[in-house]
Amino acid sequence: MSQTPSQPTNGPGTPSHGSGHGHGRVGLAGLIVGAIGVVFGDIGTSPLYTIREAFSPHYGLTAQHDTVLGLLSMIFWALTIVVTLKYVTIIMRADNDGEGGIMALMALAQRCFPKDSRTAYVVGILGIFGASLFFGDGVITPAISVLSAVEGLEVISPGLHPWIVPITLAVLVALFATQRYGTARVGKVFGPITVLWFAVLAVLGVTNILHEPEVLHAINPYWAAHFFVDHTWGGIFILGAVVLAVTGGEAIYTDMGHFGARPVRYAWYFFVLPSLMLNYLGQGALVLEDPAAIRNPFYVGVPEWARWPMLVLATMATVIASQAVITGGYSVARQAMQLGYIPRMRIRHTSSDTIGQIYIPAINWTMMVIVIALVLSFGTSSALAAAYGISVSATMLIDTLLLAIVARALWPNWRRWVLPLCALFLVIDIAFVIANGAKVLQGAWFPVVLGIVLFTLLRTWRRGREILRDEIQKEGIRLDAFIPGLMLAPPVRVEGTAVFMTSDKGVVPHALLHNLKHNKVLHERNVFLTVETLTVPYAAKDRRLKMEPIGDDFHRVTIRFGFMETPDVPLALMRSCDQGGIAFDPMQTTYFVSRETIVAGAHRGMPVWRDKLFALMHRNAAPANQFFRIPGNRLVELGAQVEI
Repeated sequence: MSQTPSQPTNGPGTPSHGSGHGHGRVGLAGLIVGAIGVVFGDIGTSPLYTIREAFSPHYGLTAQHDTVLGLLSMIFWALTIVVTLKYVTIIMRADNDGEGGIMALMALAQRCFPKDSRTAYVVGILGIFGASLFFGDGVITPAISVLSAVEGLEVISPGLHPWIVPITLAVLVALFATQRYGTARVGKVFGPITVLWFAVLAVLGVTNILHEPEVLHAINPYWAAHFFVDHTWGGIFILGAVVLAVTGGEAIYTDMGHFGARPVRYAWYFFVLPSLMLNYLGQGALVLEDPAAIRNPFYVGVPEWARWPMLVLATMATVIASQAVITGGYSVARQAMQLGYIPRMRIRHTSSDTIGQIYIPAINWTMMVIVIALVLSFGTSSALAAAYGISVSATMLIDTLLLAIVARALWPNWRRWVLPLCALFLVIDIAFVIANGAKVLQGAWFPVVLGIVLFTLLRTWRRGREILRDEIQKEGIRLDAFIPGLMLAPPVRVEGTAVFMTSDKGVVPHALLHNLKHNKVLHERNVFLTVETLTVPYAAKDRRLKMEPIGDDFHRVTIRFGFMETPDVPLALMRSCDQGGIAFDPMQTTYFVSRETIVAGAHRGMPVWRDKLFALMHRNAAPANQFFRIPGNRLVELGAQVEI
């Protein structure tokens, strides 16, 4: 599939026509509740472990007045600057037809430069590396969230400690095993449960603040500055714990397309942020009152009679947060497939009403294996916290760079103040990366290594597809010369329509050549079909299909899909007759696809190990009929061997 540039994005603050896609008659209040249930699950479970990890022996802090206020001040201003200002207020305006996330931002930034320029290539590298790192930290979210919730058992009764890991594994296995059934029914209760979760966070926070109102002074940035003065340059490493409070900020941007920017902003400004800050301040008040509470300030701050209900509610909240990460993984994988960065995979739709509800078995089971391995390897949420943060910090850094590109090129009226803010964000992001980099030996190596492995796979697939296309073009016959020559002595023509799928509009598809060679017939009508992916989420109706007759009942057809859409080739062709095109009868249409066998050749293309890796990925890609939704009984695959 090729990639075609689209029209520039709307300016910041201007509603995109894709914004709010699929909301129908749902009111603003309903969208806000839905956003609370889906968008904020990750960042909403951070209070379970953030304060506790800041006082872990790794950082050497003591629970005394100035340190507690300094830590709370850093958390408050990190949430204010990184999440509220950077993501919710500014970067969410860089929507790609209403969709967000690093893949959408990358596509938007690439439009600022000529398609084949070196700068566009570098932007693509940044975006794919950021997406790989984001996935690296994303698989940690279910493990650390559910573990930290279940660890409340230890506060309720220390004798229950041996049950923490088995219960965590049972919850996670059940979560991944039920993905195949879809989340439509369960999703209806996500919003109310998460609203209850944030309300309880706020109530607990206020209750504990009343015991030590002194913590309210932490809102003053003086205490954050005072912390760094007291701890000199060594104080920067505490940002490795502070970043735990803002993990999930990038996810807010990624999930904005489900509900639109306005409901997400309202939910954050007026409900989620106040609830989070009240709880953090309440935990700080608890630590000031009783330094021993640092063993688990979240659960210690819960009255004894409410700890079992809180354990259940926290587990439900972490399952919801994990659900958001899993479905986000499906969404990012589909975008990467459409943009040509990973092989085709089998996609199942779990809802007949909502196209966004999909299930990708390969992604689901891969994530489950990695998450289970993390729980078994690290064992506690404290150990996992050491691995958490480095990748998401690097992703936030890449987001800032891409935002600066978009603001400079597409926001002429806003860049005067957005670009200076990008400089501030860049300093903060670099500080977070340095602080988390210090945790490499404690476990931060895992998401980095996983991110690098994923980046290598994505780049190998992308580069391999380019080399494969070049090799096919070298050996191919030009279509404009082939058809006139063929019609000088035409073969026997049979009834029906043959659709030959090809990525190169100017070259004769191998499938046609093999069909003529072995079957010695030509269909009554022949269509050379190219599927393109646009750099916008959804293709406009007037850009969906282009049909061009080239004589003797041969036609060149181009179908375009957005990167958030699942290609349905037969449906798009059937709708072409509404535009005065060919009437495609499904029972009289046969699809021909070339399936190449890749042979790794020395001194050609990529290094041999990458050639072999690409050959393995190509061999295991989902069949074209599954990906393009072509009926299996209407598809003919013809093989060809290509050396790269």
